[in-house]
Amino acid sequence: MQKVRIDVQSEIGTLDAVLLHRPGAEVENMTPNNVQRALYSDILNLSIAQEEYSQLSGVLSSVSKVFEVTDLLSKVLDQWKPRADLIQRICLAEDAESYVDMLMAMNSSDLARVLVEGLPARVDTLTSFLRNEYYALYPLYNFYFTRDAAVTLGNSALICKMANKVRMRESLIMNAIYRYSGEFECDVIDVNALQLQSSPVIMEGGDIIIAREDILIIGNGVRTTSQGIDFIIDRLRGNFPKGHYTVLVQQLPSEPESFIHLDMVFTLLDRDKCMIFEPLISQSNQYQTVQITFDDGQVTGIRAVSGLLPALKSLGMDLKPVVCGGKDDWDQEREQWHSGANSFAFAPGKILTYARNIHTLEDLDRNGFEIVTASDVISGKAMSAITGNNPCAVTIAGSELPRGGGGPRCMTMPLSRRKVEW
Repeated sequence: MQKVRIDVQSEIGTLDAVLLHRPGAEVENMTPNNVQRALYSDILNLSIAQEEYSQLSGVLSSVSKVFEVTDLLSKVLDQWKPRADLIQRICLAEDAESYVDMLMAMNSSDLARVLVEGLPARVDTLTSFLRNEYYALYPLYNFYFTRDAAVTLGNSALICKMANKVRMRESLIMNAIYRYSGEFECDVIDVNALQLQSSPVIMEGGDIIIAREDILIIGNGVRTTSQGIDFIIDRLRGNFPKGHYTVLVQQLPSEPESFIHLDMVFTLLDRDKCMIFEPLISQSNQYQTVQITFDDGQVTGIRAVSGLLPALKSLGMDLKPVVCGGKDDWDQEREQWHSGANSFAFAPGKILTYARNIHTLEDLDRNGFEIVTASDVISGKAMSAITGNNPCAVTIAGSELPRGGGGPRCMTMPLSRRKVEW
């Protein structure tokens, strides 16, 4: 079996392989009492969310090879040592050591399901009774946002140390998948193994955007700290291309919660176009953009610059912004909240986005994007838009999926992209 060589050198290169996780029972294994702990703003209707997700996965299946998290996890769990290592790490991190033997005795498919959907707690001791916790291992409510737990950068997989403990298991599973599923060829950097849990080094994939082979953009906010950015740079600078390399850091607000990641306010659409939330990216505000320059891996300068788009222009990326929410301030805020800026490019000028954000779609249309539905792509009616030379925006239904707090980019982990001819 030929392995997929992890190779991601841009945000827009034609997608050859992608990792997804279809939302399952874990999404419904919550109540209004724990929805905040799950990092959601509302409870999802699973059946509708799955219908919407099928549109995303259906489009991606028509243009690339799709891997599924639970399938790969089962392959890992078929191997005794990786299974034991993963269960030990999870149970130690989540104070569930007494469940190790039970988990080790499960068959691989059942264990994969439990590690994602959650494990109900036994109430057989005074301590367990007084804890008053329904789960020994909580459901991974956010795992359908596969972008965050790991980052594919060049030929490496960076396993993230996430901001919230409720999501830590996602990173541990991703580490096991990249190392032991047998499907991938890559270097693996596991931040969790290199940092104490109390360390301020944290980062999540929604904050990390590969603009070009020589430009990396990182959001600095509640999910990715300055220490996390320093860690990324220190560990990866040896992989930077020889010569000149630039890291642009964009500070982000700590609230509202829809600003949790850079890709909620800025994504790349094409060689010369990007999607922005205008008030933060192109209007005067208090949030700095910092440019760090490297020559042959060594820092040669660090300074504040006038903004993300001017900085990219100075580096040869003159991007025309498409505005999330269009021209009206109210529409911009509403559609940013519903992940209107969180588009995913599966080829230059070919993107996935939510159908609900009509003002964003209108601005895409004004900027030359043909608007087509995922259903028409999957049925073959709109394949010409996908295969043609003109830009297109493929819309997926989004009444339930956005309630989890993310969009198409959040739900996709690119594994291999073709080189972009700039």
